[in-house]
Amino acid sequence: MMLSHGSLAWTVVEREGKYAIRFRDFEHPFVKSFGPLPYFYIDPSLRVQATLRRYAEPRTVSVDTVIEGLGYHPESPGVVEFEIEGKTYSLEAYSSGEQLFYVFGDQTNRDATYGAGRFLYSTLPGEDGLTVLDFNKSYSPPCAFNDYSTCPVATPRNRLPIRIEAGEKFDMSFHYSPEH
Repeated sequence: MMLSHGSLAWTVVEREGKYAIRFRDFEHPFVKSFGPLPYFYIDPSLRVQATLRRYAEPRTVSVDTVIEGLGYHPESPGVVEFEIEGKTYSLEAYSSGEQLFYVFGDQTNRDATYGAGRFLYSTLPGEDGLTVLDFNKSYSPPCAFNDYSTCPVATPRNRLPIRIEAGEKFDMSFHYSPEH
């Protein structure tokens, strides 16, 4: 539910039975000066076919968030396996309506992308179990831009030991804090 008045908007959010109000001012100077986000160049080799390896039964997984004590508990149908440069990797997928959702980390989190990981969606696999992971569409979670979001962070299971130089980069100048 959202309530708005002029440039102001209030949204009620619920996380694990706890409620909060998300307030936005679309005319705030920081919002108005927000420029284009930095991205890696598109890399066709980082648009990869992936195979969903389903668990016998979907599992509820426990994922930490940037807010200590507040978890995220998505349902996972299984892991997707894919190859990059001849090596096989996998990510645990989370159910998200008509898509699969991934919170992943990689070696760029140290110097080029948001440290807690990035988000990515893929289509649900067909009968053959195949889907496509297009890392060029990976993006920073909302918590990369402010201190007031409740984003899930990449689990150790979903941290890749390689650099995924595709998708959105991170620049601290885009992060809002009350000092702005």
